[in-house]
Amino acid sequence: MRWNARRPPPTGQVWTQSEPHGSLEAESQSGRVDSEVDMDVSVRRAQREKVRFDSGGAECVAWHYPGRGSACVVMAGGFAVPKGPGTDRFAARFQEAGFHVLAFDFRGLGESGEGPCPVVSPRSQLADWAAALAFAPSLPGVDAGRLALWGFSATGGQVLDVAASEPGVSAVVAQTPGLGGPSAGVNAARYQSPLAMARLLGRGLVDEIGSRLGRPSRAVPLSGRRGEVAVLTTPDAVVTPSPLDQNGSYPEWRQVVAARSALRLAFASSGRHVSRVRCPLLVVVCDDDRSAPPAPALTAAGRAPRAEVLHLPGGHYAPFLAEHERAVEAEVAFLKRYLTA
Repeated sequence: MRWNARRPPPTGQVWTQSEPHGSLEAESQSGRVDSEVDMDVSVRRAQREKVRFDSGGAECVAWHYPGRGSACVVMAGGFAVPKGPGTDRFAARFQEAGFHVLAFDFRGLGESGEGPCPVVSPRSQLADWAAALAFAPSLPGVDAGRLALWGFSATGGQVLDVAASEPGVSAVVAQTPGLGGPSAGVNAARYQSPLAMARLLGRGLVDEIGSRLGRPSRAVPLSGRRGEVAVLTTPDAVVTPSPLDQNGSYPEWRQVVAARSALRLAFASSGRHVSRVRCPLLVVVCDDDRSAPPAPALTAAGRAPRAEVLHLPGGHYAPFLAEHERAVEAEVAFLKRYLTA
């Protein structure tokens, strides 16, 4: 099914307190819970509670946005993007539509034990997704048979892999998915100088070796201009302020990552088993995306048995900018269709 963005489709114990950003802590059978009331950047009031779950011996910290029904959307931010800037605007809208939301930080990122410099491991992140799916049904009111996945950019690709291996997933939203692989490397090279790419590779190798010798991580920016050593130097990656934090609501997000993580990203390749995704899948592509070009995502969608594609104008971050309303309305409609039937 192809939707035209210019004509979007129709539309344990918990304590709360009224002060924005205030929190109380409690112990529940599913782990520690910190309840808070928060204001997202769209000025919509959202109640959420902080929860924690185990993933391979590591602790992942998440926000549970309680819903009115029994369906739950499990979410994570993009590459080296914590849950706040990466999910909050969409999570609040999903909660407003009646869904529970579990938005989590991968191990070593954000509140999940981030050190001086975040380190991203695609393999560990896939394990964290599986742990989040296993944890979600323990939340009050959540039905294990009504779980959805949501990711964007790098995690938009990851959710395809997770859904291919987790038959219990009921629906998936892959927003501007980055699938990695050789085509992603070729695309990145189009917008970067050979010298800067060589310097990034060298810094990543030094960082990888240094990590095995117990040395501190070498940080690189998530985005930069052509000729600068950064993970992405595509035209739509260099936007100030960040499209994910336009109001400066997340000053703790440093927008850097360990250089060796950039190497791991280069070798990660998502979506190879998308034909095994049997649940409904919504792929959101932006027609002018230079960071995650639409062609690989459209090819992947064509291989999924129950895929739908939403085309939006604009670049990689359009769903967080001018096309936010169209994106979120279409995603809510999709989730309602398959999670509340």
